[in-house]
Amino acid sequence: MSDTATYKNAAKVLTGTVVGFTGSPTSGQVSEQDVLHIEKGAIAVNADGRIAWIGAAGELPEQYENAERHDYQGQYLMAGFIDAHVHFPQYRMPAAPGKSLMEWLSKYTFPEEIQYGDEAFAQRAATVFLRELFRNGTTSALTFATVHSVSVDALFEAASEFNMAMVSGKTMMDRMAPEGLTDTPEESYAQSQSLIDNWHKKGRARYAVTPRFAVTSTEEQLRFAGELLKANPSVLMQTHLSESPGEIATVEELFPDAQDYTDVYARFGLLTDRSIFAHGIHLSEREYQRIHDAGASIIHCPTSNNFLGSGLFDLPATKKAARPIAVGLATDIGAGTSYSMLATMAEAYKVAMLKGYALPAFEAYYLATLANAQILRIDDETGSLAVGKYADIIVVNPRATPILEHRQQLSGSLESSLFACMILGDDRLISATYVAGNIVHQID
Repeated sequence: MSDTATYKNAAKVLTGTVVGFTGSPTSGQVSEQDVLHIEKGAIAVNADGRIAWIGAAGELPEQYENAERHDYQGQYLMAGFIDAHVHFPQYRMPAAPGKSLMEWLSKYTFPEEIQYGDEAFAQRAATVFLRELFRNGTTSALTFATVHSVSVDALFEAASEFNMAMVSGKTMMDRMAPEGLTDTPEESYAQSQSLIDNWHKKGRARYAVTPRFAVTSTEEQLRFAGELLKANPSVLMQTHLSESPGEIATVEELFPDAQDYTDVYARFGLLTDRSIFAHGIHLSEREYQRIHDAGASIIHCPTSNNFLGSGLFDLPATKKAARPIAVGLATDIGAGTSYSMLATMAEAYKVAMLKGYALPAFEAYYLATLANAQILRIDDETGSLAVGKYADIIVVNPRATPILEHRQQLSGSLESSLFACMILGDDRLISATYVAGNIVHQID
């Protein structure tokens, strides 16, 4: 296996089976007409790293006949995965056991994150983190950094070297964490604003105001976070919401005047159409309605929820016709147990089944690509295969492992084949990853 980056693009043509998805971000429904499927297809990429043409390989325009050829016959050419909730400073932490979310944070997370105040450490970690994303076919992400500004700088700098779409923000946290991992409301505002000025919309970087969650921020800091969000109308806001019963009980103790957990964020201007909430497992009907009314989004993190015993996300509850809610999908590394969005889709399927909903394969792939791009507001440049978008493309080998080689003999349709890939797949299926037209990962 090799991981390579070419910093100067050349026009190229990728050939293989072209597969893509569109759909509705609030319903998640993906019909046959929303599926792009070209069995012997080709994608032409210009020297600027954007998709110039998509179609049948036999109809390739003459201008691309001499372009660099990348042949992936028998494999799927798809939009790269987007991870809508992942903790870059926890890249070494999968498989760290904890009896509860709060214990896990104290025992493992905080001691690891405190090291990211060291600029050199953060820079090394950022490079390793991105390599792991690429190896698993993830080409964009919404990422938590730490309380340290240098951790945000390190991540954005590393992503910019690949012309990668990255959304991130400095964690705001002024209580219930060890010294060296907390800031003050004033510091968090000033440092976040400085990072916004330095990075937001510079290249493919986007900023997200990032209070960790209500437990670790005082009312004053949450107020500052809301003011920061209001002052910067194109940035996003990411945080955690209703992940575990113990967390919810703590929030009730800390904010006795709030109607519920969601109301805590609403009181400080953090419930908007730019708000992205990870988890949202234990929500009341009132909370679902408020999230819908605000146009906010929820990110489903099945492997971490199952690993920590937090609960089962109710995907069907977000699909009610009267109040649909946009849902995305994420690994939530490091509580998550895999960097693979394929493995994450498999876990999402199992959780949905326990809630009485058989998650269709097309919908699962849509959630992991275009739905996440829509939520992150980067769907104008990535998340699907379309002319003019960046060539953030992955090559998926549907027969990469012995078990899949056998299973695919029974696949009589594209959906059946993709379903097998998501249930049985992992990083071994990702033959190659392209970011803005450049190969950043390839299996030899």
